[in-house]
Amino acid sequence: MITESSFSIKRVRFDEAYHPLDKTRLTTNFANLARGESRQENLRNVLGMIDHRFNALACWDNPKGNRYAVQLDIISVEMAVENAGGRDLFPLIEVLNTTILDKKEGKHIAGIVGNNFSSYVRDYDFSVLLPEHNKGKADFSTPKHFGDLHGNLFKSFLNSSVYKERFRKLPVICLSVSTNKTYRRTENVHPVLGAEYQQPDFSLTDQYFGKMGMQVRYFMPPGSVAPLAFYFFGDLLSDYTSLELISTISTMEAFQKIYRPEIYNANAAAPKDYQPSLRHQDYSLTRIVYDREERSQLAVAQGQFTEEHFIKPYHARLAEWSASFAA
Repeated sequence: MITESSFSIKRVRFDEAYHPLDKTRLTTNFANLARGESRQENLRNVLGMIDHRFNALACWDNPKGNRYAVQLDIISVEMAVENAGGRDLFPLIEVLNTTILDKKEGKHIAGIVGNNFSSYVRDYDFSVLLPEHNKGKADFSTPKHFGDLHGNLFKSFLNSSVYKERFRKLPVICLSVSTNKTYRRTENVHPVLGAEYQQPDFSLTDQYFGKMGMQVRYFMPPGSVAPLAFYFFGDLLSDYTSLELISTISTMEAFQKIYRPEIYNANAAAPKDYQPSLRHQDYSLTRIVYDREERSQLAVAQGQFTEEHFIKPYHARLAEWSASFAA
């Protein structure tokens, strides 16, 4: 059902002229910023935030703090599903790919693919399947095999020649830490990723990314006020260069300052024992317009779209393929 030829990739530059494609998940951070009256100012400001943060972290041989710029491409992955009438194309995931422009040397340096992570199937799992499963229950639980299909689809894509021909390294995803967990700062400090935090009890998101084959570590980069969750394969600290890691930090910290200012634009840094909270009041707002409520509503709508056009029509075949892939 799903083979090497099932996957295809579209690449769109995320810059001041960006307009979301018809099939772009509108819940993505970049799509939300690129709509409305403030779209161009939003895009200009967030790209400026990313470049400023990158140069602040990549400060060596950079006396004026303007040596580098980050270029972003949206990578949209579609999957073809065969049926009696031919093939249906379904939008699977969207990630960001960073490229670093070294203006001093006049060259481009490959960054990291991943960073942001958006998925229609994840919208279905978290916004449709999970609430329905827990409706009327006193104790929260997850459905049997929760996240298995999504994880296997993701791993299948990474194993495909479509991915391997375009990207030389495996992805790193960078997200907000969980507001339901307490993180404790360790003595481990990385020169780029910063102070490492740990917590022994994986969040639901951590478990979900585990189904995708990814590990997680939590770091608060120098100059940041809260740790970020880094999901990765292999060895995060040795498999990627400093500039690659900085491209991810600068990109995703900018998005998190806009989307979760209570945590990532707080006016005081996280203490040694830290529990993030969206009820925190001592924070600053960016000058970027972002509709967080609309984002939540769209997650439900797009989860329902996935249920109608992907899960229900192909449920039996997807379940059979996922079990075979896992085996």
